[in-house]
Amino acid sequence: MILVLLIVIPLAGGILAWLGDRRSRRVSRWISLLSIGADLALASAFAAGLASMPRGVWLAEINREWIPQLGISFHLAMDSLSLILVLLTSFLGFIAVISSWTEIEERTGFFYFNLMAVLSGIIGVFLALDLFLFYFFWELMLVPMYFLIAIWGHENRFYASVKFFIFTQMSGLLMLFAILALFFIHGRNTGIYTFDYTYLLGTSLSSAEGMWLMLGFLTAFAVKLPFVPFHSWLPDAHTEAPTAGSVILAGLLLKTGAYGLLRFVIPLFPEASLSFAPAAMVLGVIGILYGAMMAFAQTDLKRLVAYTSVSHMGFVVLGIFAWNTLALQGAIIQIVCHGISTGALFVIAGALQERIRTRDIDRMGGLWSAAPRIGAFGLFFALASLGLPGLGNFIAEFLVLIGIYKTNITVTVFATAGLVFATVYSLWMVHKTFFGENKENWKIPDFSLREMAVMSVMMIMLVLLGLYPQPLIDTAGQSLENLQKSARVGHEAAAGVGVSTQPLSDKVSAGGESR
Repeated sequence: MILVLLIVIPLAGGILAWLGDRRSRRVSRWISLLSIGADLALASAFAAGLASMPRGVWLAEINREWIPQLGISFHLAMDSLSLILVLLTSFLGFIAVISSWTEIEERTGFFYFNLMAVLSGIIGVFLALDLFLFYFFWELMLVPMYFLIAIWGHENRFYASVKFFIFTQMSGLLMLFAILALFFIHGRNTGIYTFDYTYLLGTSLSSAEGMWLMLGFLTAFAVKLPFVPFHSWLPDAHTEAPTAGSVILAGLLLKTGAYGLLRFVIPLFPEASLSFAPAAMVLGVIGILYGAMMAFAQTDLKRLVAYTSVSHMGFVVLGIFAWNTLALQGAIIQIVCHGISTGALFVIAGALQERIRTRDIDRMGGLWSAAPRIGAFGLFFALASLGLPGLGNFIAEFLVLIGIYKTNITVTVFATAGLVFATVYSLWMVHKTFFGENKENWKIPDFSLREMAVMSVMMIMLVLLGLYPQPLIDTAGQSLENLQKSARVGHEAAAGVGVSTQPLSDKVSAGGESR
């Protein structure tokens, strides 16, 4: 029941917020805050009870027939990976609502309805185990996010929203074709026509079938992550979206792509993923370096932060396709820490735009003296983004690099160069924004108590993850082990031999080694 509540509570809260707007904007805001707060409390209470739970594959599961004639079931399940991502979704959703408190003044109820609908769809993506249901939630995310950008965005919001929708919708259709093909192939082989993930694992596929189906899934996730060259929607969407939209895009929608790779691409198509791993690592490195260089070239603050997401998510790609324990642990920590640090940077960018009505970095010089609290938090989260030791982002990227080193030294060297570039653009951003010449003679209100509380919580979380990441690693450990086991079983089934104990990462190393 908890799985259904996690999805329904935000959606119901969004509907009530929309209806409550007839009374006042304040009612809509508080309903939204309380609903996503209830979701966060529910997920946190569930996580707090993990120690007393029996450790199986799934921590919670519900499986009911939905459309049995078509092999479609209402199958939701949560493992430790899903739990981490649901907690991140609820937390950043809470931050998104608070960051919109004074920014959204028009159609407030409809805004919060769309925001809550996006969060509900994202949670559904992290919980769905029926592929048809997964696709339903995947599409559910898109329409309300389109409205968030198109209605409450900035100057070029219509162009950015249409571009976002076309990229994600077209890639999603390719995934739908791949889902249907897998459905029919599994039915042809076994006589059982089902969309259930647990049945589809280990489906016997020829090399060509596995590669084409893997690419169908991969395209949808690569656009969302995003891989270069499927990234061009992201800077426009981030730049034009309202603050809450940017927080959700960077902190959560990108993570659905990473989750799709972890949950579906490699376990369902281990042979094809193994063959594609070297190319994926090259694309990951290209994303790291390209995103860093493009970030340095920007003068729009939100666009700069958007390109840093392209760069940092490249480490997630490397960690996933290395598919060894250290690299996967680093990828999970990067998913969480990037969501927090980049979400915070977008909150700061939105706060500055609300105050000074510009995103132009060249006009922002001297803001530290005008708003020292904004400057201090901006400096902290910029340092977190560049991977300062002692903060969570450093742990994430360090683990990924160690894991990648076991697979491909050349890739490791180029990925490490991305950390140098991150230092350059992060410090340049801080200098230009807060310490440059105050040409405009800015006099602006500093962070309020509400904004200080939000930033402080995000800051504390990054410090805790940087100094003591073991609880997160332990929580994700069982899920990562099960995913590796599923991929290994699928690999051996495709090869027609008994299950071996050799880690898939060793096979990736053999296939993608350049030493």
